[in-house]
Amino acid sequence: MKSEKISEAVVRRLPIYLRYLSELQSREVATVSSQELGQKLELNPAQIRKDLAYFGDFGRKGIGYDVAYLIEKIRHILNLDQRINVVLVGAGNLGQALSNYNTYLKENLKIIAVFDSYTPKIGTEINTLKVQPMEELHSTIVNNNIRIGIITVPAYEAQSVADQLIKSGIEAILNFAPTILKAPPYIRIHAADFTTDMLSLAYYLNNGKEEEMDDKLTDEVDH
Repeated sequence: MKSEKISEAVVRRLPIYLRYLSELQSREVATVSSQELGQKLELNPAQIRKDLAYFGDFGRKGIGYDVAYLIEKIRHILNLDQRINVVLVGAGNLGQALSNYNTYLKENLKIIAVFDSYTPKIGTEINTLKVQPMEELHSTIVNNNIRIGIITVPAYEAQSVADQLIKSGIEAILNFAPTILKAPPYIRIHAADFTTDMLSLAYYLNNGKEEEMDDKLTDEVDH
């Protein structure tokens, strides 16, 4: 792997490559070229080659990439060749949906514990996971070597939950609460903000039509 810093954009594309490669493997496809990957994923083949070259020389000129080998390498790059335990805090509707998604995960990335501060939820089960009280959060994280935390609580509770996760040894957080979290620089935080995404989509509803109309008028003038 090259010593230079890998951009977040590159890291975010690796799971996309892995998903499609796994699909190819399920169809017993042995090799694939960057051109084929680019066409299917709507990405520049040169970008794909550049992304993968950050981590090693995986392709063979005139042949392309060995699908099984590249899957193995990308899984290693993403640390998916080891078990990574995840904790989820917030057993509301979204938290329950994410916990149930465990069933469909094929990777070694699993939610193994769910927590909530709302008394009626404590002791209930979500996909075989019993909802635990927040008082057990620290010991559960430490005893089970949990490294990633997911936050699905209301915005006003999110920072407090993040602080508890970090204090307990969590290394990365996926935040679904609509708020910006503060954390030490060594903690990686990714935000999944449905509201922001929906609002940005709303922008394109009319603007997309206006851009199409502008293009059409331009073409008519040119001709």
